[in-house]
Amino acid sequence: MSATPNAAPDEKSTTLAEQAYLNLKRDIMDGVLAPGQPLRLEFLKQKYHLSFSPLREALNRLQSERLVDAFALKGFRVSPLSTKEMWDAINARILIDCEALRRSIAAGSDDWESRIVAALHALDRATGKTAAPDELQAHHDLVEQRHLALHRALIDACDSRWLLDFSMTLYVQTERYRRPMLLNLPKSATPRDVSREHHEIVAATLQRDAGQACGLLAQHYSRTAQLIEQSLGGANAPQR
Repeated sequence: MSATPNAAPDEKSTTLAEQAYLNLKRDIMDGVLAPGQPLRLEFLKQKYHLSFSPLREALNRLQSERLVDAFALKGFRVSPLSTKEMWDAINARILIDCEALRRSIAAGSDDWESRIVAALHALDRATGKTAAPDELQAHHDLVEQRHLALHRALIDACDSRWLLDFSMTLYVQTERYRRPMLLNLPKSATPRDVSREHHEIVAATLQRDAGQACGLLAQHYSRTAQLIEQSLGGANAPQR
């Protein structure tokens, strides 16, 4: 039997570009690459052990997602954070996700309801666990995956690829702000029961009460935005 052929050059290039994209996106989302930080190719080459070509492709892709800014003759930088930009993304997400939720409530099947219940249960199980010190990152990642899975389950019966794609784009934008907020939120911030909010949204959704469900979802996102604003320093946050 002949040996398995190596991947074609263009296939290998695509794989490396995807690897570069995922690594850069993860580090931008987690704040490893700080807002406003220059992204010089030589630095990225050393950090990720990748050549310039896949890194450029990844940076151009991230620019299209508004996670990276490009400047003529100056290269790239991580897009800065700003209160104004954050509220714009949150308000757009409310519009998109509430419309998708209304459509899902109108058209969703019993299987759709089951997926929501399962996603909520999985999130409750994850948040109810206590992680060992060496498992904190893995536990955090699991909670975030299940959190996203619940929000996706709520709207995945909308029968609109565009709404779902826009929703995911806006999720990425708002996550850039929410993740640092979880670490930097002042102790004086108003206590919040996020689990209760999720349960209330799901209950209204399963009751097929579109007005109530969308109102609760909008409040859920707005509360997050208010806490993000506190963590950014409100009016003193950098503006773009």
